[in-house]
Amino acid sequence: MEKKILLVENEVSIRQFLKINFDREGFHVIEADRGDTAIEIALLEKPQVVLLDVGLEGDMDGFQVCSNLRKHFPKMGIIMLTARSQEMERVMGLEFGADDYVVKPFNPLEVMLRVKALIRRIDEKFNNDMIINGPFKLDLYSQKIYKNDKEIDVTPKEYMLFKIFVENPGKALSRDELMNMIWGYNYFGDLKIVDVNIRRLRSKIEDESSKPKYIETVWGTGYRWNNEK
Repeated sequence: MEKKILLVENEVSIRQFLKINFDREGFHVIEADRGDTAIEIALLEKPQVVLLDVGLEGDMDGFQVCSNLRKHFPKMGIIMLTARSQEMERVMGLEFGADDYVVKPFNPLEVMLRVKALIRRIDEKFNNDMIINGPFKLDLYSQKIYKNDKEIDVTPKEYMLFKIFVENPGKALSRDELMNMIWGYNYFGDLKIVDVNIRRLRSKIEDESSKPKYIETVWGTGYRWNNEK
């Protein structure tokens, strides 16, 4: 995965100094000198980490930018750059959603180590929230399904079906089991509702829904996720 970082700092010299160091480490570096610009760039580029100065010029300070970014990107890494004498800035930054802070003047090695450590934590959290099975990725956090990195539009019931299958690869699941797990034990509808949702899910995830290779029919029982494609 490409390491992408957004530097939000209104002092050109500091920004350039940071950019040189991150370029050397193979980062894709994006820059902004204002809060509103930073948010626009973040929405477009979706960086892994943002280095964000508290004392920005313009209508938005670093705290406002941090709060805004956190609403849009709950998993994004945010490190605040603060002045040495302003302890309260560091506390406020953490309260507004920052993951870490670096005090000015800073050592570039310290900044680099903090950014890399934060990326490792993000990657670990990402892996814990993601189930990967063949060409599929199941994002447990956003409840989205991807095939070959393209999102598949599914209903909540279809998502639940898919999740059950990939969490139980190779296991034959009866229609009764699937209905109880998804619709609940108090549901007294027809078992065909399971077949209908399976058919719809197959049409979205299979290469050929008439020849399913992921969701197999187990005759006389129900269905099974085929882990050996």
